Amino acid sequence: MGRPRRISVRFLQVEQELNHQLRDLTFTEPVEFIYNPLEYAWSPHSRFVKTYCIPGQSVLFLGMNPGPFGMAQTGVPFGEVKSVVEWLKISGTVNQPDRVHPKRPITGLSCTRSEPSGARFWGYFRKLCPDPSLFFRHCFVHNLCPLMFMSSSGKNLTPPELKKEERDALLAKCDIALCEVVRVLGVSMVIGVGRVAEQRARKALTAAGLKVRVEGIMHPSPRNPAANKGWEEVARKKLEELGVISLLTGNA
Repeated sequence: MGRPRRISVRFLQVEQELNHQLRDLTFTEPVEFIYNPLEYAWSPHSRFVKTYCIPGQSVLFLGMNPGPFGMAQTGVPFGEVKSVVEWLKISGTVNQPDRVHPKRPITGLSCTRSEPSGARFWGYFRKLCPDPSLFFRHCFVHNLCPLMFMSSSGKNLTPPELKKEERDALLAKCDIALCEVVRVLGVSMVIGVGRVAEQRARKALTAAGLKVRVEGIMHPSPRNPAANKGWEEVARKKLEELGVISLLTGNA
């Protein structure tokens, strides 16, 4: 087994270990439904990791948790279906969560709904790097938490919206897994996509004594009014400051 495969295999092992630990947690109102695409969409997710998690990557983009029409459908972080299928060329079988909310069906890679955050995120890097190998030569993408939470109405709930004690128990386990992911990848910079992911990464990595630079870019969610006014331009300026654009365009 070559080193590239060792990195992806160990990465997947860390995720499986986290999955095992998260099964012991319980959640109460407002949470009524929980999807874990790292279980039912393991096929495309593991293909994504085995294809693109390679040695030499120095930057880890970190999201918070899956969205209903992105990773929840594809198993890929920010996994808007069109980007996953057409650009990343990821395929695989997507099964079903244990309990499915009628307003949040899982149709996998045939999902016809677009995930706006994922369309913005991957769409920008697709323009910058027509060949995805140019992006993944230096960067990888991961979510802090693999679980998607929904209320009884089907409303998407982010971890900050959970009860404090339940949120703390969840994120404590996710923090440990993040630190192990950073060790496995050997990245020198973590870029939180959104302030919550950035702050959580900084707290977790500092507590673990990992000397990794933590920065952040604006979250591309349409819930964020500023992102709707030109997310790409804001992200580009920040990534230029961080030296990431020059890495991706070969002008470092």
